[in-house]
Amino acid sequence: MLELVFVLVIIGILAAVMLPQMQSTKLREAAIQVVSHIRYTQHLAMVDDKFDKNNTWYKNRWQLKFSNTNGTDNKWAYAIFNDYTNQDGNPNENEIAINPLDKGKRLTGGYSGLIEYGDAKASEKLNLGHSYSVNDIDFTNCGIANDDGKKRVFFDHLGRPLTDNPEQLVNPYSHAGKNLLLTTQCQIELCEVSDCLLAVQDEKITIQIEPETGYVHIID
Repeated sequence: MLELVFVLVIIGILAAVMLPQMQSTKLREAAIQVVSHIRYTQHLAMVDDKFDKNNTWYKNRWQLKFSNTNGTDNKWAYAIFNDYTNQDGNPNENEIAINPLDKGKRLTGGYSGLIEYGDAKASEKLNLGHSYSVNDIDFTNCGIANDDGKKRVFFDHLGRPLTDNPEQLVNPYSHAGKNLLLTTQCQIELCEVSDCLLAVQDEKITIQIEPETGYVHIID
């Protein structure tokens, strides 16, 4: 009986130690996936240069856009696309990148009026709310990165990150006299709680994008 009590105590201690790590593992899996897809977006921008395909080619750059809308089942999700046709900040279905792991799907976790979450063409893992319990995403030092609850990052043909929104560019690198090439370390926080500002250390994880090179990594 005494040995059984000791075993139960040890199991309780191990459970208490491991539980926070298990919770953070889910966030880390989400962050690893996002880092991978930001790098893939950068790759697409470099190999699929939009230069000189039309007079406003610079609005067509590849981007990764986070959103929380009816189309994502009101969960945080993201999509990877270029905006070649209408240049209005929203893609059509053919402009969303094909999922390289499943050619029948597109790289979106849900997009309102286009490929909703639950659609056979959606990639469920890109819906961070459903797949990883991410309840808020916060951008820091990423320029004008928030528009109507949507947050994005895009790249030029050299793989350099830009801020703001490609559709608002008036020339390849500026809007309203402001150079939009990233000049500071852009940080993206993924949080388990509904407000990243209230998240404690175990409830959030930070992804950092370096200026100029676009190198992206997780901050430990």
